[in-house]
Amino acid sequence: MITDTHTHLYSSQFDEDRNEMIQRAKDAGVSRFFIPAIDSSYTERMFDLEKNYPNDVFLMMGLHPTSVKENYQEELAHVKEWLDQRDFYAIGEIGIDLYWDKSFLPQQQEAFRTQIQWAKEKKLPIVIHCRDAFDEIFEVLETEKGEDLYGIFHCFTGTLAQAEKAISYNMKLGIGGVATFKNGKIDKFLHQIDIKHIVLETDSPYLAPTPYRGKRNESSYITNVVDKLVDIYGLTFDEISEITTQNSKDVFGV
Repeated sequence: MITDTHTHLYSSQFDEDRNEMIQRAKDAGVSRFFIPAIDSSYTERMFDLEKNYPNDVFLMMGLHPTSVKENYQEELAHVKEWLDQRDFYAIGEIGIDLYWDKSFLPQQQEAFRTQIQWAKEKKLPIVIHCRDAFDEIFEVLETEKGEDLYGIFHCFTGTLAQAEKAISYNMKLGIGGVATFKNGKIDKFLHQIDIKHIVLETDSPYLAPTPYRGKRNESSYITNVVDKLVDIYGLTFDEISEITTQNSKDVFGV
């Protein structure tokens, strides 16, 4: 059993072959797909996905940092409304992204902190999106740290020191296609991180692993990430799959 802890299966990039793509993943051994939210414009697609694959997909709810704009209060209200209406498996993906636009940093910080506090209230994990914002992310986590703060640092691309700091806040590291890149860097130190802190992800349709880099990513390609971790940790394919799936169960509780 392999768990993809982060995949946007509702993406329009899969509209032509979603069923076939998901079947390819199942055939490759992927049996659990955790689905992050972005903003209100994707909510209906997420629920349709859950309706069509009730035994396979597990939904999160949250406001993605790149969707924090002038109307972010309305978007946060949408998140809170759904959190109060039904169950989700995490609050995500949430965080700070300063790659595309720095002008909404204060609003991103407020949205991140607010959603962390909701996660604590609901006893849910968080799934963090961080791009060009490690210091800003850690600043918020430092004020919110505690036994009730836990989750996944999605698409981790930082240094060893940043990895250790993320782990200190009860975060697992989401490892995907970047680990297979020649310039990905994290493969140089991952062997120094106990595998108990690692979960697998694709972030499909983004960040396809080698040899598919630059193409549309899909959940079946997670096996290429497992192969890379086999090389890094010296464990078998099945051992990597079993350990990382157990790690995901420890986070999501399912």
